[in-house]
Amino acid sequence: MTRWAAFVGLTGVVVSLVVVLAFLTQRLLDAEPSARRSTVRLQPTGLDPAVTRSRWVRVRPAGRSTPTGGTTSPRASPASIPTVALFVNVVLTQGVFGGVLLVGALVFSIPLSAFGVGPASLGALAPAVGLGIGLGIGLWIGSELAVAVADWADIDYDQGVRAMLTPTTRGEWVLLLGVVLPIVAASEEFIFRAAAIGVPAAGLDASPWALAVVSSLAFGVAHGAQGRAGVVVTGVLGLALASVYIATGSLLVVIVAHYVLNATEFLVHERRGVDPIAG
Repeated sequence: MTRWAAFVGLTGVVVSLVVVLAFLTQRLLDAEPSARRSTVRLQPTGLDPAVTRSRWVRVRPAGRSTPTGGTTSPRASPASIPTVALFVNVVLTQGVFGGVLLVGALVFSIPLSAFGVGPASLGALAPAVGLGIGLGIGLWIGSELAVAVADWADIDYDQGVRAMLTPTTRGEWVLLLGVVLPIVAASEEFIFRAAAIGVPAAGLDASPWALAVVSSLAFGVAHGAQGRAGVVVTGVLGLALASVYIATGSLLVVIVAHYVLNATEFLVHERRGVDPIAG
């Protein structure tokens, strides 16, 4: 017997925990002294400050002199945590939340079709992946334009989290692109799209569009560490992904799109050192 209401309740708990964890992370970052926060942001590589299109590097020393002449401990700040350790933290966190819902789906006998997953031939996979790639690139372009508008309007958009996760070695890039980002995309789409929209719509006859609005609001708030503009931009991106999920009924499409969006941001801004459009 399928226990739809029980799974929806579990989803509500998981989403709430994700939002609370994001809030705690935001407070931790906000409490970090500005001098320390700047050590993980992208800095120009000695070019003329008047040149807006410069290459950027990440600066994160083991210790930093304080105004009083002392040295801050690298353990006193999230910026001092090794990149691989941050990767492990992200993977475990995403894995736990997604894993809880996966177990819940088994316990409550939720059919795969309710999540947007079903038997498909290899011939059907290619169009889904292609659509996801195209959508991801389109979302990235939209995100860049939104950030440019936010910068023009002088609205806070904090990219410190992305800077902290930026790899410094080839091996870390392999881990980021091949392990971390796929898990993040799969977990977040499973939670905020499949579980939060697909299951209630299929089992409780709830309006998928109303669910899309609610889940997208939660999705935006869960990215509060990116600042006010980040919450709005991420919420809009979440609504776009939710709309595609509802229209296609495919979880694979939005997972691929989410991955392409995140991977493109890292590759363009961190790997290639390209400034945002507003730069």
